[in-house]
Amino acid sequence: MFDPKKMTFYKRFTKDILAGSKTITIRDSSESHYKADTIVEVRELETGRLFTHIKINSVQPIHFNELTERHAKQENMSLPMLQKVIADIYPNIKNLYVIDFNLCPTAEPEIV
Repeated sequence: MFDPKKMTFYKRFTKDILAGSKTITIRDSSESHYKADTIVEVRELETGRLFTHIKINSVQPIHFNELTERHAKQENMSLPMLQKVIADIYPNIKNLYVIDFNLCPTAEPEIV
């Protein structure tokens, strides 16, 4: 069930999020209901470990074919890698959502 105050990421993205080099996430419609200007706790999907909080800046629809190098840079990867990751996570889903975020300045990240 969708919880607008929580978000999970694969553990492999933890360091990029904490470093500020991953500033968007691309999700399917089941996670398109986050609202701008909300603070969300962030946990590792595999372990459930809380590791930071983020502020949602925006949620924008995007078609898979509209992904650009800019999106890839915001995800801290190349465009071909981004396309592969998205296709692996969301096979056959083309209508997606870009969730732009920043680390919440008042939340202290846990040591990784």
